[in-house]
Amino acid sequence: MPGSGTPTPPRLFPGSEPVARTVAELAAHVGGKVVGDPTVVIRGIASLELAADHDIAYVEDERFFGPACASRASCIIVPEAAAILSPCRIETTTPKLAFVRIGELLLAAPSDQPSIHPTAVIDAGARLDPSVWIGPHVTIGAHARIGAGTRIEAGVVVGRHVTIGAGCRLHPNVVLYDRVQIGDRVVLHAGATVGADGFGYVRDVSEYRKFPQIGTVVIEDDVEIGAGAAVDRGSLGPTRVGRGSKLDNLVHVGHSVDIGERVLIAAQTGIGGSSVVEDDVVVGGQVGLGDHVRVQRGAMIGAKAGVLPGKTVRPGRWWGVPVRPLDEYKRLNAVWHRLPRMREELAEVKERLKELQAPVEVEPPGGREAK
Repeated sequence: MPGSGTPTPPRLFPGSEPVARTVAELAAHVGGKVVGDPTVVIRGIASLELAADHDIAYVEDERFFGPACASRASCIIVPEAAAILSPCRIETTTPKLAFVRIGELLLAAPSDQPSIHPTAVIDAGARLDPSVWIGPHVTIGAHARIGAGTRIEAGVVVGRHVTIGAGCRLHPNVVLYDRVQIGDRVVLHAGATVGADGFGYVRDVSEYRKFPQIGTVVIEDDVEIGAGAAVDRGSLGPTRVGRGSKLDNLVHVGHSVDIGERVLIAAQTGIGGSSVVEDDVVVGGQVGLGDHVRVQRGAMIGAKAGVLPGKTVRPGRWWGVPVRPLDEYKRLNAVWHRLPRMREELAEVKERLKELQAPVEVEPPGGREAK
Protein backbone atom coordinates (compact mmCIF):
# COMPACT_ATOMS: atom_id res chain seq x y z
CA MET A 1 0.00 0.00 0.00
CA PRO A 2 1.25 3.54 -0.70
CA GLY A 3 2.93 5.00 2.36
CA SER A 4 3.36 1.61 4.04
CA GLY A 5 7.10 1.56 3.39
CA THR A 6 6.89 -1.57 1.24
CA PRO A 7 8.02 -0.97 -2.37
CA THR A 8 5.49 -1.81 -5.03
CA PRO A 9 6.76 -4.49 -7.41
CA PRO A 10 7.34 -3.07 -10.89
CA ARG A 11 4.89 -3.91 -13.65
CA LEU A 12 5.78 -4.67 -17.23
CA PHE A 13 3.33 -2.12 -18.58
CA PRO A 14 2.48 0.94 -16.43
CA GLY A 15 -1.22 1.10 -15.71
CA SER A 16 -1.88 -2.52 -16.63
CA GLU A 17 -4.13 -4.85 -14.68
CA PRO A 18 -2.63 -8.26 -13.87
CA VAL A 19 -4.46 -11.42 -14.92
CA ALA A 20 -4.38 -14.35 -12.49
CA ARG A 21 -2.93 -17.66 -13.76
CA THR A 22 -1.96 -20.89 -12.08
CA VAL A 23 1.64 -22.06 -12.03
CA ALA A 24 0.57 -25.03 -14.18
CA GLU A 25 -0.80 -22.66 -16.84
CA LEU A 26 2.35 -20.53 -16.77
CA ALA A 27 4.64 -23.58 -17.03
CA ALA A 28 2.66 -24.84 -20.02
CA HIS A 29 2.96 -21.41 -21.64
CA VAL A 30 6.77 -21.53 -21.53
CA GLY A 31 7.30 -25.28 -21.84
CA GLY A 32 8.67 -25.61 -18.30
CA LYS A 33 8.39 -28.26 -15.59
CA VAL A 34 6.52 -27.56 -12.33
CA VAL A 35 8.15 -28.64 -9.08
CA GLY A 36 5.74 -28.13 -6.17
CA ASP A 37 2.07 -27.13 -6.12
CA PRO A 38 0.81 -26.47 -9.68
CA THR A 39 -2.40 -24.82 -8.42
CA VAL A 40 -0.65 -21.80 -6.87
CA VAL A 41 -2.15 -18.61 -8.32
CA ILE A 42 0.17 -15.94 -9.78
CA ARG A 43 -0.93 -12.36 -10.39
CA GLY A 44 2.26 -10.37 -10.87
CA ILE A 45 5.97 -10.36 -11.68
CA ALA A 46 8.76 -9.00 -9.48
CA SER A 47 12.45 -9.20 -8.61
CA LEU A 48 13.62 -11.73 -6.03
CA GLU A 49 13.99 -8.94 -3.44
CA LEU A 50 10.63 -7.21 -3.99
CA ALA A 51 8.46 -10.26 -4.66
CA ALA A 52 5.45 -10.93 -2.41
CA ASP A 53 2.59 -13.41 -2.32
CA HIS A 54 1.18 -14.26 -5.75
CA ASP A 55 4.30 -12.88 -7.52
CA ILE A 56 6.65 -14.85 -9.76
CA ALA A 57 10.38 -14.12 -9.99
CA TYR A 58 13.31 -15.75 -11.77
CA VAL A 59 16.96 -16.62 -11.21
CA GLU A 60 19.62 -17.68 -13.72
CA ASP A 61 22.99 -17.09 -12.09
CA GLU A 62 24.15 -19.56 -9.42
CA ARG A 63 25.41 -16.61 -7.36
CA PHE A 64 21.78 -15.67 -6.65
CA PHE A 65 20.49 -19.11 -5.69
CA GLY A 66 20.72 -18.11 -2.00
CA PRO A 67 18.53 -14.99 -2.38
CA ALA A 68 16.15 -17.07 -4.47
CA CYS A 69 15.66 -19.51 -1.59
CA ALA A 70 14.93 -16.57 0.73
CA SER A 71 12.54 -14.80 -1.65
CA ARG A 72 8.87 -14.35 -0.72
CA ALA A 73 7.78 -15.05 -4.31
CA SER A 74 5.04 -17.64 -4.61
CA CYS A 75 6.91 -19.22 -7.52
CA ILE A 76 10.42 -18.89 -8.96
CA ILE A 77 11.58 -19.72 -12.47
CA VAL A 78 14.90 -21.57 -12.21
CA PRO A 79 17.39 -23.42 -14.42
CA GLU A 80 16.80 -27.13 -14.87
CA ALA A 81 17.97 -29.22 -11.89
CA ALA A 82 19.03 -26.09 -9.98
CA ALA A 83 19.83 -26.60 -6.28
CA ILE A 84 17.09 -24.26 -5.05
CA LEU A 85 14.75 -25.29 -2.24
CA SER A 86 11.88 -22.99 -3.18
CA PRO A 87 8.60 -24.84 -2.45
CA CYS A 88 7.18 -23.89 -5.86
CA ARG A 89 9.25 -23.42 -8.98
CA ILE A 90 9.23 -23.76 -12.75
CA GLU A 91 12.33 -25.39 -14.25
CA THR A 92 13.36 -24.33 -17.76
CA THR A 93 16.49 -24.00 -19.87
CA THR A 94 15.98 -20.24 -20.28
CA PRO A 95 14.61 -18.70 -17.06
CA LYS A 96 14.95 -15.07 -18.11
CA LEU A 97 13.17 -15.61 -21.42
CA ALA A 98 10.43 -17.58 -19.65
CA PHE A 99 10.03 -14.70 -17.17
CA VAL A 100 9.57 -12.24 -20.05
CA ARG A 101 7.00 -14.43 -21.76
CA ILE A 102 5.09 -14.92 -18.52
CA GLY A 103 5.20 -11.16 -17.90
CA GLU A 104 3.68 -10.56 -21.32
CA LEU A 105 0.91 -13.02 -20.48
CA LEU A 106 0.16 -11.70 -17.00
CA LEU A 107 0.48 -7.97 -17.59
CA ALA A 108 -1.04 -6.95 -20.86
CA ALA A 109 -0.90 -3.35 -22.06
CA PRO A 110 -3.83 -1.11 -21.16
CA SER A 111 -6.95 -1.94 -23.14
CA ASP A 112 -9.05 1.20 -22.82
CA GLN A 113 -12.24 1.38 -24.81
CA PRO A 114 -11.80 3.00 -28.24
CA SER A 115 -12.17 6.75 -28.02
CA ILE A 116 -11.08 10.05 -29.50
CA HIS A 117 -10.37 12.88 -27.08
CA PRO A 118 -12.36 16.02 -27.86
CA THR A 119 -9.18 18.13 -28.06
CA ALA A 120 -7.71 15.99 -30.85
CA VAL A 121 -7.52 17.67 -34.27
CA ILE A 122 -8.16 15.16 -37.05
CA ASP A 123 -8.32 16.09 -40.71
CA ALA A 124 -11.53 15.10 -42.43
CA GLY A 125 -9.52 13.14 -45.00
CA ALA A 126 -7.82 10.90 -42.40
CA ARG A 127 -9.04 7.32 -42.01
CA LEU A 128 -9.00 5.81 -38.52
CA ASP A 129 -10.05 2.28 -37.62
CA PRO A 130 -13.02 2.38 -35.20
CA SER A 131 -10.96 0.58 -32.54
CA VAL A 132 -8.23 3.23 -32.15
CA TRP A 133 -7.59 5.24 -28.98
CA ILE A 134 -6.62 8.89 -29.52
CA GLY A 135 -5.44 11.00 -26.58
CA PRO A 136 -5.65 14.72 -25.89
CA HIS A 137 -4.14 17.32 -28.22
CA VAL A 138 -3.23 14.80 -30.92
CA THR A 139 -2.98 16.16 -34.47
CA ILE A 140 -3.62 13.89 -37.46
CA GLY A 141 -3.06 15.20 -40.99
CA ALA A 142 -4.85 14.72 -44.27
CA HIS A 143 -5.04 11.23 -45.77
CA ALA A 144 -3.37 9.58 -42.77
CA ARG A 145 -4.32 5.94 -42.15
CA ILE A 146 -4.34 4.38 -38.68
CA GLY A 147 -4.92 0.65 -38.14
CA ALA A 148 -6.95 -1.39 -35.68
CA GLY A 149 -6.16 -1.25 -31.98
CA THR A 150 -3.51 1.46 -32.27
CA ARG A 151 -3.12 3.79 -29.28
CA ILE A 152 -1.90 7.36 -29.77
CA GLU A 153 -1.03 9.25 -26.59
CA ALA A 154 -1.18 12.96 -25.79
CA GLY A 155 0.46 15.52 -28.04
CA VAL A 156 1.40 13.19 -30.90
CA VAL A 157 1.63 14.76 -34.37
CA VAL A 158 0.83 12.55 -37.36
CA GLY A 159 1.61 14.18 -40.70
CA ARG A 160 -0.14 13.96 -44.03
CA HIS A 161 -0.25 10.66 -45.92
CA VAL A 162 1.21 8.82 -42.92
CA THR A 163 0.35 5.13 -42.59
CA ILE A 164 0.28 3.48 -39.15
CA GLY A 165 -0.50 -0.24 -38.88
CA ALA A 166 -2.45 -2.26 -36.33
CA GLY A 167 -1.63 -2.66 -32.66
CA CYS A 168 0.86 0.21 -32.50
CA ARG A 169 1.52 2.48 -29.52
CA LEU A 170 2.77 6.03 -29.91
CA HIS A 171 3.74 7.58 -26.59
CA PRO A 172 3.36 11.30 -25.83
CA ASN A 173 4.83 13.91 -28.18
CA VAL A 174 5.93 11.54 -30.92
CA VAL A 175 6.21 13.34 -34.28
CA LEU A 176 5.67 11.58 -37.61
CA TYR A 177 6.46 13.78 -40.58
CA ASP A 178 4.54 13.51 -43.86
CA ARG A 179 4.49 10.23 -45.81
CA VAL A 180 6.10 8.11 -43.09
CA GLN A 181 5.07 4.44 -43.07
CA ILE A 182 4.74 2.54 -39.78
CA GLY A 183 4.08 -1.23 -39.70
CA ASP A 184 2.12 -3.32 -37.20
CA ARG A 185 2.84 -3.55 -33.43
CA VAL A 186 5.38 -0.72 -33.55
CA VAL A 187 6.18 1.13 -30.31
CA LEU A 188 7.47 4.71 -30.48
CA HIS A 189 8.46 6.19 -27.11
CA ALA A 190 8.01 9.76 -25.96
CA GLY A 191 9.55 12.44 -28.11
CA ALA A 192 10.71 10.15 -30.92
CA THR A 193 10.83 11.90 -34.31
CA VAL A 194 10.44 9.99 -37.55
CA GLY A 195 10.85 11.61 -40.96
CA ALA A 196 12.72 14.85 -40.28
CA ASP A 197 15.01 16.05 -43.06
CA GLY A 198 18.41 14.43 -43.34
CA PHE A 199 21.64 16.37 -42.85
CA GLY A 200 22.72 16.75 -46.48
CA TYR A 201 24.29 19.92 -47.91
CA VAL A 202 26.35 20.86 -50.99
CA ARG A 203 28.88 23.69 -50.90
CA ASP A 204 28.17 26.56 -53.31
CA VAL A 205 31.05 29.04 -53.15
CA SER A 206 30.22 30.92 -49.94
CA GLU A 207 27.18 29.00 -48.72
CA TYR A 208 25.69 25.54 -48.29
CA ARG A 209 22.71 24.42 -50.36
CA LYS A 210 20.44 21.73 -48.99
CA PHE A 211 20.34 18.49 -50.96
CA PRO A 212 16.72 17.48 -51.67
CA GLN A 213 15.17 15.49 -48.83
CA ILE A 214 12.14 14.04 -50.61
CA GLY A 215 12.35 10.40 -49.53
CA THR A 216 10.45 8.72 -46.72
CA VAL A 217 10.88 6.44 -43.70
CA VAL A 218 9.63 2.86 -43.53
CA ILE A 219 9.39 1.32 -40.06
CA GLU A 220 8.57 -2.37 -40.36
CA ASP A 221 6.55 -4.62 -38.00
CA ASP A 222 7.48 -5.15 -34.34
CA VAL A 223 10.03 -2.33 -34.19
CA GLU A 224 10.53 -0.38 -30.95
CA ILE A 225 12.16 3.06 -30.97
CA GLY A 226 13.23 4.76 -27.74
CA ALA A 227 12.50 8.17 -26.27
CA GLY A 228 14.07 11.13 -28.04
CA ALA A 229 15.33 9.03 -30.95
CA ALA A 230 15.36 10.47 -34.48
CA VAL A 231 15.04 8.61 -37.77
CA ASP A 232 15.60 10.95 -40.72
CA ARG A 233 13.83 10.56 -44.04
CA GLY A 234 15.80 9.41 -47.05
CA SER A 235 17.16 12.06 -49.38
CA LEU A 236 15.68 10.51 -52.53
CA GLY A 237 14.61 7.01 -51.44
CA PRO A 238 13.54 5.50 -48.11
CA THR A 239 15.24 5.18 -44.76
CA ARG A 240 14.31 1.74 -43.43
CA VAL A 241 14.23 0.08 -40.00
CA GLY A 242 13.68 -3.64 -40.47
CA ARG A 243 11.25 -5.98 -38.75
CA GLY A 244 11.87 -6.70 -35.07
CA SER A 245 14.69 -4.18 -34.65
CA LYS A 246 15.01 -2.21 -31.39
CA LEU A 247 16.51 1.28 -31.13
CA ASP A 248 17.30 2.69 -27.70
CA ASN A 249 16.76 6.24 -26.43
CA LEU A 250 18.53 9.09 -28.28
CA VAL A 251 19.62 6.99 -31.25
CA HIS A 252 20.02 9.00 -34.46
CA VAL A 253 19.54 7.30 -37.83
CA GLY A 254 20.68 9.45 -40.74
CA HIS A 255 19.05 9.82 -44.14
CA SER A 256 18.83 6.82 -46.50
CA VAL A 257 20.17 4.40 -43.87
CA ASP A 258 19.02 0.79 -44.24
CA ILE A 259 18.74 -1.13 -40.96
CA GLY A 260 17.99 -4.84 -41.26
CA GLU A 261 15.89 -7.17 -39.16
CA ARG A 262 16.42 -7.96 -35.44
CA VAL A 263 19.07 -5.26 -35.02
CA LEU A 264 19.77 -3.92 -31.51
CA ILE A 265 21.17 -0.39 -31.21
CA ALA A 266 21.94 1.06 -27.76
CA ALA A 267 21.52 4.66 -26.62
CA GLN A 268 23.25 7.69 -28.16
CA THR A 269 24.47 5.86 -31.22
CA GLY A 270 24.64 7.87 -34.44
CA ILE A 271 24.48 6.32 -37.91
CA GLY A 272 25.68 8.38 -40.86
CA GLY A 273 23.75 8.76 -44.09
CA SER A 274 23.47 5.92 -46.63
CA SER A 275 24.94 3.36 -44.22
CA VAL A 276 23.73 -0.25 -44.22
CA VAL A 277 23.33 -2.27 -41.03
CA GLU A 278 22.52 -5.86 -41.93
CA ASP A 279 20.33 -8.34 -40.02
CA ASP A 280 21.16 -9.48 -36.46
CA VAL A 281 23.73 -6.78 -35.72
CA VAL A 282 24.27 -5.49 -32.15
CA VAL A 283 25.58 -1.95 -31.66
CA GLY A 284 26.62 -0.64 -28.23
CA GLY A 285 25.96 2.79 -26.74
CA GLN A 286 27.57 5.96 -28.12
CA VAL A 287 28.88 4.22 -31.23
CA GLY A 288 29.50 6.47 -34.23
CA LEU A 289 29.12 5.13 -37.75
CA GLY A 290 30.31 7.41 -40.55
CA ASP A 291 28.39 7.77 -43.78
CA HIS A 292 28.31 4.92 -46.33
CA VAL A 293 29.40 2.34 -43.74
CA ARG A 294 28.31 -1.29 -44.08
CA VAL A 295 27.98 -3.44 -40.95
CA GLN A 296 27.66 -7.06 -41.99
CA ARG A 297 25.27 -9.57 -40.49
CA GLY A 298 26.28 -10.89 -37.07
CA ALA A 299 28.70 -8.09 -36.19
CA MET A 300 28.79 -6.79 -32.60
CA ILE A 301 30.24 -3.31 -32.03
CA GLY A 302 31.22 -2.32 -28.49
CA ALA A 303 30.29 0.94 -26.77
CA LYS A 304 31.94 4.20 -27.91
CA ALA A 305 33.50 2.59 -30.98
CA GLY A 306 34.01 4.68 -34.10
CA VAL A 307 33.68 3.46 -37.68
CA LEU A 308 35.22 5.67 -40.37
CA PRO A 309 33.14 6.62 -43.43
CA GLY A 310 32.96 4.03 -46.17
CA LYS A 311 34.34 1.19 -44.05
CA THR A 312 32.95 -2.36 -43.80
CA VAL A 313 32.59 -4.08 -40.44
CA ARG A 314 32.67 -7.85 -40.87
CA PRO A 315 30.98 -10.42 -38.60
CA GLY A 316 32.57 -10.73 -35.16
CA ARG A 317 33.17 -8.54 -32.10
CA TRP A 318 34.62 -5.06 -32.65
CA TRP A 319 35.72 -2.17 -30.47
CA GLY A 320 37.83 0.96 -30.41
CA VAL A 321 38.43 4.14 -32.42
CA PRO A 322 38.91 3.47 -35.23
CA VAL A 323 37.04 0.21 -34.77
CA ARG A 324 39.04 -3.02 -34.89
CA PRO A 325 38.50 -6.69 -33.94
CA LEU A 326 38.00 -7.03 -30.18
CA ASP A 327 41.00 -9.32 -29.58
CA GLU A 328 43.28 -6.89 -31.43
CA TYR A 329 41.81 -3.98 -29.46
CA LYS A 330 42.53 -5.78 -26.18
CA ARG A 331 46.16 -6.39 -27.17
CA LEU A 332 46.63 -2.76 -28.20
CA ASN A 333 44.91 -1.55 -25.05
CA ALA A 334 47.37 -3.53 -22.95
CA VAL A 335 50.23 -1.84 -24.82
CA TRP A 336 48.69 1.63 -24.39
CA HIS A 337 48.55 1.18 -20.62
CA ARG A 338 52.27 0.32 -20.62
CA LEU A 339 53.32 3.33 -22.73
CA PRO A 340 54.39 5.59 -19.80
CA ARG A 341 56.73 2.92 -18.43
CA MET A 342 57.95 2.06 -21.94
CA ARG A 343 58.76 5.76 -22.47
CA GLU A 344 60.86 5.80 -19.30
CA GLU A 345 62.62 2.61 -20.35
CA LEU A 346 63.30 4.03 -23.80
CA ALA A 347 64.85 7.16 -22.26
CA GLU A 348 67.09 4.95 -20.12
CA VAL A 349 68.15 2.91 -23.16
CA LYS A 350 68.92 6.06 -25.16
CA GLU A 351 71.05 7.42 -22.30
CA ARG A 352 72.94 4.16 -22.01
CA LEU A 353 73.44 4.02 -25.76
CA LYS A 354 74.81 7.55 -25.70
CA GLU A 355 77.32 6.47 -23.06
CA LEU A 356 78.35 3.44 -25.09
CA GLN A 357 78.82 5.54 -28.24
CA ALA A 358 81.04 8.15 -26.53
CA PRO A 359 84.65 8.12 -27.89
CA VAL A 360 87.09 6.17 -25.71
CA GLU A 361 90.54 7.72 -25.23
CA VAL A 362 93.25 5.03 -25.41
CA GLU A 363 96.71 5.77 -23.91
CA PRO A 364 99.71 4.97 -26.14
CA PRO A 365 102.24 2.33 -25.04
CA GLY A 366 104.50 3.74 -22.34
CA GLY A 367 101.94 6.09 -20.97
CA ARG A 368 101.27 9.76 -21.67
CA GLU A 369 105.03 10.61 -21.47
CA ALA A 370 105.64 8.54 -24.60
CA LYS A 371 103.69 10.98 -26.78
